[in-house]
Amino acid sequence: MDEMEEELKCPVCGSFFREPIILPCSHNICLACARNILVQTPEAESPQSSRASGSGVSDYDYLELDKMSLYSETDSGYGSYGGFVSAPTTPCQKSPNGVRVFPPTVPPPPLAQHHLLPHTGVLPPVPRNSCLTCPQCHRSLTLDDRGLRGFPKNRVLEGVVDRYQQSKAAALKCQLCEKSPREATVMCEQCDVFYCDPCRLRCHPPRGPLAKHRLVPPAQGRISRRTSPRKISTCTEHELENLSMYCVQCKTPVCYQCLEDGKHSTHEVKALGAMWKLHKGQLSQALNVLSDRATEAKEFLVQLRNMVQHIQENGVEFEACLVAQCDALIEALNRRKAQLLSRVTKEHEHKLLVVRDQISHCTVKLRQTTGLMEYCLEVIKENDPSGFLQISDALIRRVHMTENQWGKGSLTPRMSSDFDLTLDSGPLLQTIQQLDFVQMKVPAAPILQMEECCTQTNSATLSWKQPPLSTIAVDGYILELDDGNGGQFREVYVGTEMICTVDGLRFNSTYKSRVKAFNSSGVGQYSKTLVMQTSEIAWFTFDSVSAHPDIILSNDNLTVTCNSYDDRVIMGNTGFSRGVHYWEMTIDRYDNHPDPAFGIARADVLKDVMLGKDDKAWAMYVDNNRSWFMHNNSHTNRTDGGISKGATVGVLLDFSRGILLFLINDEQQGPVAFNTLEGMYYPAISLNRNVQVTLHSGLPVPDFYTPGESEAAGSVC
Repeated sequence: MDEMEEELKCPVCGSFFREPIILPCSHNICLACARNILVQTPEAESPQSSRASGSGVSDYDYLELDKMSLYSETDSGYGSYGGFVSAPTTPCQKSPNGVRVFPPTVPPPPLAQHHLLPHTGVLPPVPRNSCLTCPQCHRSLTLDDRGLRGFPKNRVLEGVVDRYQQSKAAALKCQLCEKSPREATVMCEQCDVFYCDPCRLRCHPPRGPLAKHRLVPPAQGRISRRTSPRKISTCTEHELENLSMYCVQCKTPVCYQCLEDGKHSTHEVKALGAMWKLHKGQLSQALNVLSDRATEAKEFLVQLRNMVQHIQENGVEFEACLVAQCDALIEALNRRKAQLLSRVTKEHEHKLLVVRDQISHCTVKLRQTTGLMEYCLEVIKENDPSGFLQISDALIRRVHMTENQWGKGSLTPRMSSDFDLTLDSGPLLQTIQQLDFVQMKVPAAPILQMEECCTQTNSATLSWKQPPLSTIAVDGYILELDDGNGGQFREVYVGTEMICTVDGLRFNSTYKSRVKAFNSSGVGQYSKTLVMQTSEIAWFTFDSVSAHPDIILSNDNLTVTCNSYDDRVIMGNTGFSRGVHYWEMTIDRYDNHPDPAFGIARADVLKDVMLGKDDKAWAMYVDNNRSWFMHNNSHTNRTDGGISKGATVGVLLDFSRGILLFLINDEQQGPVAFNTLEGMYYPAISLNRNVQVTLHSGLPVPDFYTPGESEAAGSVC
């Protein structure tokens, strides 16, 4: 019951209702709070304000003084009013609902001398032309001469508040214990007495008349127990009259005097008790609906709380996965860093090795050159010409050879001191900056929209959607159907659309269908399997949509003729690809011996030539004496026997054998007309204005014909 507490609190003071009154807008307010928020309209002045106007005090000052009713939660909330005197305005406060209220304050010196009387149950007079604004809907209400007494008291709400406050009180004690009462364990609804266990066994044994009494827990009994006898309601306009009727037009209880001379005299009224029961029933029904909504809301809240837990768990898991992935990237970068540093170290050591080797070679060579130069200088110092000439040629050659050794390139470093390695980190930095989350999960299972899925003859239309909370990208969908006989599923559609019509199914068959979504990460789960039943018989009509403009249809598209002397083609609205099918056409009119053609055709057959002229149709054309089979303008199997008015032409299409044959007046016309037929075919006919035929579809196979083995097992349509 804690949730109900807000319903039991006044929107002005925020406390439990005390003497609540019902405003015309159906909201409730404490009687004392209503007095506090009264506003006086400026049209007229009260006598007191007129007397005070001479002393420079405004009407609003007296209104503010009137709002300072000495309200207390321990008494009735009112003090006596001895008159209106000048007083400074009192600062206002706001209730929990934001309504301006004027709390009890210390009376100013003039009021401090007034004598306060105990509450007598009589309201002080309300200034004339007062206005009250509902604190909830802000609707302004003008009071009449009765003032606040014109608003009915809400005794029901007052009783609920009393029972609620009692339920919050201390534990109830046994009412029959003599000295120290024990805590009550049950309450008898009939006796209206609380019992402890010993007193119940002693004073209320479960036998005799007491066996029929209903014992309830103390808490339940405390709520349902009335604190005082039911009060008799009196009329707000006729205070001495009890409310006994209900005005249907005004939707309010009234008394007999209201019906005799009041404003309700011409209104429809009903018995108060009957309307009471009726409205209780209506409220109970409304509560049942609201209870269902509340139950759904509780389940939804449980779902949301579970989602909070799942989000927290998934968040921790996802963060850990992200940290692991980033750590793996860092580890890979560190490994690459070590590899690159190793290459730099090798390059560094190689450069040092080359330069040091060159230094060593140049040092040896320079030492040899220096030695040769010093030796030559010493030889030049010698004064022996003959001895000098003996070695001079050899020394000159050695000097030239040594000088040549210091020629081009010998004094050039073999290795540069710069490192020719440049780390190309730009693409990696760009990749790191572009590092983001991508969709790597497979799509959730689609939801089949049952209200949009249907079958018509041998076609099935399926519609689906993604789950409402799914944010996973979808690249397309795969629709699968079984073979209509409990076999394996097969793909019938792959694409991005979320609605698909499958034609050419077997009649009188039960198909199972399912759909799944896919993206770059893979294929998701299947949806729930939907079972669909095709039509029991292969019933169809002529297709007015695809017909040639010269074709004239009637009889719900079962009768066809033409307004042209040239042959025009019309097809059926249902295609066949499996099973055995038989239909007939009755010749309603046959003038001037034309050649109508009957047979089957592909969907893209020519419509302005005789059926069978192109390679999209297989037909038999017939006159009044004989017939021919024709396909792709090839005429074969001339057979005697023609048609006339009232004749019947039958067409039998057997996919189990892949054959097509014709009948005239229940007799087979010629041999099997065509064989090796596979794929989707539509019933078709070509005729001109001299012929009118009526279609009869969904007929049983003629008795003389035996279907193939696969069809004889019970799948003949």
